[in-house]
Amino acid sequence: MTNFIYDVLLDLQKSDTNLSQLTFVLPSKRAGVFLRHQLSKVNNRTIFAPKIISIEAFVEELAQIKTISNTELLFEFYSIYSNLTNPGSTDNFDTFSKWAQILLQDFNEIDRYLIPQKQIFDYLSAIQDINHWSVAEPKTEFVANYLIFWNKLHQYYDALKDHLLNQKKGYQGLIYREAVENLGSYIHNNPEKQHVFLGFNALNTAEETIIQELLQHGLAKIYWDIDAHFMKNSEHDAALFTRHHKVHWPYFKSHPFHWITDNYLKKKHISVYGIPKNIGQAKCIGSILKNIKQDTGTLQKTAVVLGDENLLIPVLNSLPQQIDALNITMGFPLKSIPLASLFEELFTLHKHTKNPFYFKDVINIVSHQFVRPLFIINDIDYAALIIETIERNNLIYLTSERLKEIAQTHTNTIIDVLFSNWKGSISNVLQNCTQLILLIKKYLSLKKASNVLALEYLFRFNELFNEITLLNIRYKHIKNLTTLYTIYKELLSSETLDFQGEPLQGLQIMGMLESRVLDFETVIISSVNEGVLPSGKSNNSFIPFDVKIENNLPTYKEKDAVYTYHFYRLLQRAKNVYILYNTEADVLTGGEKSRFIRQLELENIHDLHHQIITPQVPIIDNAPNIIYKTNGLHLELKEVASKGFSPSSLTNYIRNPIGFYYQKILKIKEHDDVEETVAANTLGTVVHNTLEDFYKPIIDSYLSIDAIKNMKLQIDKRVTYHFKAIYKEGDITKGKNLIIFEIAKRYISNFLDSEIASLHAGNTIKIIGIELENTVAIDIPELDYTVKLTGKIDRVDEFNGVTRIIDYKSGRVNQGDVELVHWEDITTDYKKHSKSFQVLMYAYMMSLSNDIKLPVEAGIISFKNLNSGFLKFAKKESPKSHKKESLITQDTLNRFTQELKRLIMEICNLNIPFEEKNIT
Repeated sequence: MTNFIYDVLLDLQKSDTNLSQLTFVLPSKRAGVFLRHQLSKVNNRTIFAPKIISIEAFVEELAQIKTISNTELLFEFYSIYSNLTNPGSTDNFDTFSKWAQILLQDFNEIDRYLIPQKQIFDYLSAIQDINHWSVAEPKTEFVANYLIFWNKLHQYYDALKDHLLNQKKGYQGLIYREAVENLGSYIHNNPEKQHVFLGFNALNTAEETIIQELLQHGLAKIYWDIDAHFMKNSEHDAALFTRHHKVHWPYFKSHPFHWITDNYLKKKHISVYGIPKNIGQAKCIGSILKNIKQDTGTLQKTAVVLGDENLLIPVLNSLPQQIDALNITMGFPLKSIPLASLFEELFTLHKHTKNPFYFKDVINIVSHQFVRPLFIINDIDYAALIIETIERNNLIYLTSERLKEIAQTHTNTIIDVLFSNWKGSISNVLQNCTQLILLIKKYLSLKKASNVLALEYLFRFNELFNEITLLNIRYKHIKNLTTLYTIYKELLSSETLDFQGEPLQGLQIMGMLESRVLDFETVIISSVNEGVLPSGKSNNSFIPFDVKIENNLPTYKEKDAVYTYHFYRLLQRAKNVYILYNTEADVLTGGEKSRFIRQLELENIHDLHHQIITPQVPIIDNAPNIIYKTNGLHLELKEVASKGFSPSSLTNYIRNPIGFYYQKILKIKEHDDVEETVAANTLGTVVHNTLEDFYKPIIDSYLSIDAIKNMKLQIDKRVTYHFKAIYKEGDITKGKNLIIFEIAKRYISNFLDSEIASLHAGNTIKIIGIELENTVAIDIPELDYTVKLTGKIDRVDEFNGVTRIIDYKSGRVNQGDVELVHWEDITTDYKKHSKSFQVLMYAYMMSLSNDIKLPVEAGIISFKNLNSGFLKFAKKESPKSHKKESLITQDTLNRFTQELKRLIMEICNLNIPFEEKNIT
């Protein structure tokens, strides 16, 4: 396989050039590593290494100015802006940063392309003046301020430029402009210094000027990397810039143009894969690499080029285990590190919330993987204690003082860092962040060997907050937490954690720009979608399209041509090419394959193998979960039977045997989450407990209207008491909870009104029992152990001489829900007959314990259906029959007992497994 860098070095050697005395200027630092490697292949003797430098470093050397970071530049610009703007019209830093970054990009472009500043700024100001009807009077304050802003652009630019130059600092464009200014002096001071420029394509005006001057003075050579196929086709954007340079540079009128190669038309194997979703592309890349490794035994000449660099982490997680050497040119984004989520939680909490704090935010922070260990003191997990207290007491909002109270002052320091000191000065907030990092470092350092990577994370975040602290001390522009969060996010998005690796060995994973000048035998390019490669139209600029055209500034057309060149240059010398694109629309991108793929198809030069790949989705057998009973499980069932089967546990088995197994055998309880809104079961418990308070003092007494009226006077007090006892510290004074609180009082009030109405109608009601707990043993000859039944009956009374067994329901129940046609259905159809099963079991238990005399009535009082009164259990002859029997006799209980015992025997039978039901 031919190699561009090697060919350049070979050409220089053939012309008897002393490589040691050359200065190689390349598009990137990475290309310099490969150039240094190729030097050893060209030379068969020891030489001094030549100077190898990137174009940015070379220009910086010419200008004698150091590059300023984007964030520091933003702070410097705000100082300039504040000094030049009336105090009453000055935007705060947060607002300023949103438009200033765009303006600084425009300043950068204007300088890189050496545009006369006054000319373009005056032009922009005049355009805005026309757009806002300068002749119209009077102007609104908004329009007037807007025009003032545009008129001041030149003033802003000049002041920023002078300020930066005085400090010997500059952004990229300013450095380029100064480099051109200093070029004559550089040539005069280095009359013998030879430069070699190689691998360039799109050059800005400043770069063109510098290179052409050096060429004209005989101080440079330049090697282009372009294929003849692209040069001959005037419509092909891969050679858009190179054609321009060849035609318009005076140097090439009398000197040869190096090089136009002939590699693209050589035979290539190109496979195009359409794959749904980005994760599908990552998995496919892993599969391709695995096949290459198996077929060739090496990935030394293979590169994965990520069109979308967000694919880096999925691709790394999809690499086959066979890969033993790997080099990654992109850094691991700091925003993807777990520690970033902690600071995101903290900033979000304090930016949007005033003390007290929402319980979910508190739980998220104290349970974070980097914070949880800090709450473990003397083997006591105070984070777990905080979480348990929140859930047990139903705490929706907490103060830092309450957190300290829960943790018994043992974790005051970490609680202060996380929750207390965020409302003061910005310096306090930054100090908190730094202190948090130091606390985590102290813990991780105890087990340094197992926490090397985590310590590296901490180091990078410590650097980030140190930078923000220095900016805050120097400029004092950060006035509030929102601004601090904006700066933090800006720095976080641009910071990376560099991978360690051998840059010249094994598989190479890189972004599109890192591929400049480099050649690989096998290339895998991902995300070749319209809107990604190329990126498409974007107008992140204050300079209109027509003004850019007039001043020869790059537009989306030129930006697309840059990507076109990089894409086709990767293909030039490659033998095997895999092009992947996303077939599914992801938010704003994806779904449409790139024009580059369509161009390859239309050219019809290479044989393209186009496939649409779908992931292999295994067929998951939805077989029911079956638990076979063992001797050990049989012992557990004996224990359950000896303690007693309750109506709810038996109906739970009817509903789903697996649910019974989890609850009664494995003893898995449902997790009690914090109730932000009062749950239905809490409402029901409050209503039950309040009625228990009212009726227990009058057991064995007949109800009177006066007694019920006295109960009504206590409703508010008792309901409030029980809500506080059950809902703990949950707030019932507002929102939905206040509504539910009032509903509970209304339920009880309406029920007592119905009791009064019944008494007015001449009925007599005697209370026999309230919340009766009952446990009885039953005889099942087929089982060699005791079986008990247990339950709590809400109310037993005597209504006009007839005993009633009553179960309260806070939900809605209708008469049809307590009616039965076929006895065998009562243990098979949970949805229709669970309530009948429950009240019949209560009647059966009370009959066995001789607490009642048959016949009796049993049924439901539904607080959502009080108008229907007491809903009695009834046995019907047929579904459509109007004849039904509501009195429960011994015969009724005998029939129920048969079904009950059959159900218990099924539960205890070792040959019948617990089999999951399909619950709908």
